Amino acid sequence: MSDSNGENTVPVERNEQEMNDLFAQRLNKLKELEAAGIDPYGKAFPNTQMIADVRAGFQAPPEGEYGPDVIIAGRLMAKRGMGKSIFADLKDSSGKIQLFVGKSEIGDEAFALFKKLDIGDIIGVKGPTFLTRMGELTVRVHEVTILAKSLRPLPEKFHGLTDIEQRYRQRYLDLITNDESARVLKMRSRILREIRNFMEERGFMEVETPMLQSLAGGASANPFKTYFEALNSTMYMRIAPELYLKRLLVGGFEKVFELNRNFRNEGMSRRHNPEFTMMEVYQAYGDCRTMMELIESLITTVAMKVVGTLKIDHGNGKIIDLTLPWRRATYNELCEEKGGKDWFELTPEGRIARGQELGLDVHPGMSDLDVTNELYEKCVEPNLIQPTFVTRIPAELLPLAKSCIDDPAHVDVFELGINGVEVAPAYSELNNPIIQRKRLMDQFEKNKVEGDRVEDKVDEDFLVALEYGMPPAGGMGIGIDRLVMILTGAEAIRDVILFPQMRIRR
Repeated sequence: MSDSNGENTVPVERNEQEMNDLFAQRLNKLKELEAAGIDPYGKAFPNTQMIADVRAGFQAPPEGEYGPDVIIAGRLMAKRGMGKSIFADLKDSSGKIQLFVGKSEIGDEAFALFKKLDIGDIIGVKGPTFLTRMGELTVRVHEVTILAKSLRPLPEKFHGLTDIEQRYRQRYLDLITNDESARVLKMRSRILREIRNFMEERGFMEVETPMLQSLAGGASANPFKTYFEALNSTMYMRIAPELYLKRLLVGGFEKVFELNRNFRNEGMSRRHNPEFTMMEVYQAYGDCRTMMELIESLITTVAMKVVGTLKIDHGNGKIIDLTLPWRRATYNELCEEKGGKDWFELTPEGRIARGQELGLDVHPGMSDLDVTNELYEKCVEPNLIQPTFVTRIPAELLPLAKSCIDDPAHVDVFELGINGVEVAPAYSELNNPIIQRKRLMDQFEKNKVEGDRVEDKVDEDFLVALEYGMPPAGGMGIGIDRLVMILTGAEAIRDVILFPQMRIRR
């Protein structure tokens, strides 16, 4: 079946030749419009109302009468011809509404113009609202204005973008044809707004720190490198804003946060994008327990305001339950659950053998710490589905955190795991400049390769700042993309990023 434009209204796969033919047909229509003195990429269309607002404000008039005139604009998504009248669907970012276009209402010339419109064209219409006999809210079009001619046909109505990769490469088409994608990405915007509202209500100040840094510090990750010609210097895209935010604590800003983009040159997966959004938070005179209460309150508050529930459906029977209290367990306890109660009593050789039995990538010569952390990363973290605070982590893994008072081998931190990923690590921040210097120097010595210079790897200015005195503080980083995945039920990070990084097509 074909509509009056010669384009199929039932789902069939279009080949390249058909696409070229449709493009040529639409280009001819554009030229016809121009020849008739009609600008196919028209001027502003002021006083437009959102379709959702039209629906919300509609009150059924007495039988046989019409509601008030409305002015709406959007993309034409469907047309159904019926002789001297046409029904059509118009869509904007807030929803969709039916149009009724009658030849007797708008005249022969305008009706002929409307018949020539293609699915995907952007138009503006004016007219009163009414209910059809089927109870469908409809606009009786009195005026129609073409605002932008679409030269390329949209993906088939029922197929949508069947190529998953194309959905991400051409997100604009995904948003036009996939209501679920639009829902998730609109929710992301609302989540960010509610996070900011929450933080400001708690007395935190939002700040901005450099994205181009002379040293890639604040985390252990492979940075993106660039070159600053004016300074004749190598620079790095930040992997974390931590060291700058701590400078602000030194400067007297007691409660700060930054919603920022970080960059880590470490590949892509369903749960990793090299460019990602984080929120880092620092509160003077607090500790990791301060951050624990903050993240519990933040996530549950945002979930209720945006989603309306603390039980998030992730499909296939999996429900993420954010109801408080959340589980608390130490790093060692969780490793013993997966590696055996005797895990830490084994000899180094015994741990390696046990790890190999569990399918871990471990081998003779690996340190005890590396073997245990391989167990944690492969067997523990992916199985933390419900919210879990992992506490008391080995000090060697986190050189910027305070040691536990009763056990210097572990640091006073937590990592919040939800749905198999780390969502928010938090520290009782190390503010002793002597110990901090030693930790960073030890880390440098452990990881350096031939030719490395300490001044290129250790942030001396940060250490100097600490020597002026930084108050005790709690600090936390929140993976915003991962949090959005949890709250929306999305299982791939690309579904919650408008324009995710993709492999370059050659």
